[in-house]
Amino acid sequence: MQILVGSDHGGFALKEEMKSFLQKKGYEVVDFGTYSEEACDYPVYATLVAESIAKGEYKKGILFDGTGGGVCLTANKVKGIRAVTAYNRLTGAYASEHDDCNVLCLGGKMIGPLAAQDIIEAWLNTPFGGGRHERRLDKVKGVEKRYFN
Repeated sequence: MQILVGSDHGGFALKEEMKSFLQKKGYEVVDFGTYSEEACDYPVYATLVAESIAKGEYKKGILFDGTGGGVCLTANKVKGIRAVTAYNRLTGAYASEHDDCNVLCLGGKMIGPLAAQDIIEAWLNTPFGGGRHERRLDKVKGVEKRYFN
């Protein structure tokens, strides 16, 4: 499976560590940038990742910034994206099980690499629960239709 990643300068270091972690787990990692800790704007990278996933070019992506909030906010502006910021294993698992999350957002200034690995594994290894969660996501899709047509 391919995993798309992107970050701003605040998430760059964690992104780089998680790329290595994912590659060791057998994933192909595609990096949309940024490629240094030089100050940059998170909406640029969040948009690149989100649009690529929305177009079906990739199935899952992980975005990194200082808190996970800015990239999440931006990614969720793209129709079809279900981005969630996670801070521990449970929120990573629920992002998948409850929200069928296709973009995971992590804060490089909020969590360390071991926590990030735990979150990513929970997100990748927890299946979507369907049922009541599907009904709720259908309502989210209804909101998208009202505002993104």
